[in-house]
Amino acid sequence: MKRVIRNVGFVSTRIAGTDGVSLEIKKWTDVLERNRYSCFFLAGELDREEDRSMLVESAHFKHPEIEEITDACFGVHTRSPEMTQRIHRHAQSLKEAIRTFVKQFDIDCLIPENALTIPMNIPLGVALTEFLAETGMPAVAHHHDFYWERDRFLINGVGDFLQMAFPPGLYSIHHAVLNQVASRTLNYRVGVSNTIIPNVYDYETEPPKHNSETTRRLRAEVGLDDGDILVLQPTRVVQRKAIERSIDLVSQLDGDHPTLVISHAADDEGTEYFERISEYADMVGVRLVAIDRLIGPNDELSGLMAKEQLNTKYTISDIYQAADLVSYPSQYEGFGNAFLETIYYKKPIVVNRYTSFITDIEPRGFDLLLLNGLVTKQTIAAVQSILTNETRREEMVERNYAIAKNYFSYECLERNLTDILERF
Repeated sequence: MKRVIRNVGFVSTRIAGTDGVSLEIKKWTDVLERNRYSCFFLAGELDREEDRSMLVESAHFKHPEIEEITDACFGVHTRSPEMTQRIHRHAQSLKEAIRTFVKQFDIDCLIPENALTIPMNIPLGVALTEFLAETGMPAVAHHHDFYWERDRFLINGVGDFLQMAFPPGLYSIHHAVLNQVASRTLNYRVGVSNTIIPNVYDYETEPPKHNSETTRRLRAEVGLDDGDILVLQPTRVVQRKAIERSIDLVSQLDGDHPTLVISHAADDEGTEYFERISEYADMVGVRLVAIDRLIGPNDELSGLMAKEQLNTKYTISDIYQAADLVSYPSQYEGFGNAFLETIYYKKPIVVNRYTSFITDIEPRGFDLLLLNGLVTKQTIAAVQSILTNETRREEMVERNYAIAKNYFSYECLERNLTDILERF
């Protein structure tokens, strides 16, 4: 008898704010709900509607006890018997929470979002794996960042748990990855087939009209005059985002107030890297402005949030609209949410050629300003040319929008995702 799937449950460490995983959950929710699926959410931090959500604090990777487990299990080769017991104890508690979540919302299919991919919360991965093994419930494991792609997870004392749950090779799980390299590596390491579902954006909906007054206020708050160039790095402050390359770029551009604006927070992996790039920016004469506390989600997402969560002045849309140029110099990305956002808001972008960009994005034929690891004189000349030639700039951004609409739209996601669910 064919199982009818109508209620879908997303499970992650955090479903809140503007990080890449939370944004993709919002996009998948949009696509599922317009196809008459109902979506529900379990996480350690949530900004979705309360009547569709279950908050489980120990699911968060920043829960104090989970952080202690993570700190004790990585960078070492063994773990203590007490740590093993502690992992199992938290896993059992989380498994019961998942069971309650499924029962309360009558869930037909789970979508673990990166929770079976990167071991930021080992007990949550174990809990999900055991629950799926015990129930045989259909699941779509959406993988963003595998642990073998991160140096800090390679030396560890939890190889048995990683092999078991990050990700598991259960028959009831359909695996979805972001790019070709991840697809091949997952098949090789775990021996499971998978579907490539890249990041997407709603290109069928035109970007909002530019609000010149909001842009003026935002630029003034950043400390820029009307003629100054606002270069935006729309990423979190973590080392793989290679923010020093953006600083190099800004330091060589024409202008009186060289300023780099960073839109996202620096707290996921500590503040050491932010302190380092701040020192470097001072050394080369670039103002580094972090505005994460001023930036909230766009209106369609903020409508889901409680008013006390919206203590922000501007949206993601506002900061993109205010930018003259976007810098995306990452060393590594699973795919590239910020790339797609930049194309959506029709801004020129400087991109470092990271691996998944080379394999999955570059062949589509985008018109871009490219780096090969270094900011060169040729790079600066190309950027200055785009900034001063409005006709060329308009041709560039319109071409890019049309290409992205063809390959990375909601409609592309819809075909892949509904096909997976219907196959269950």
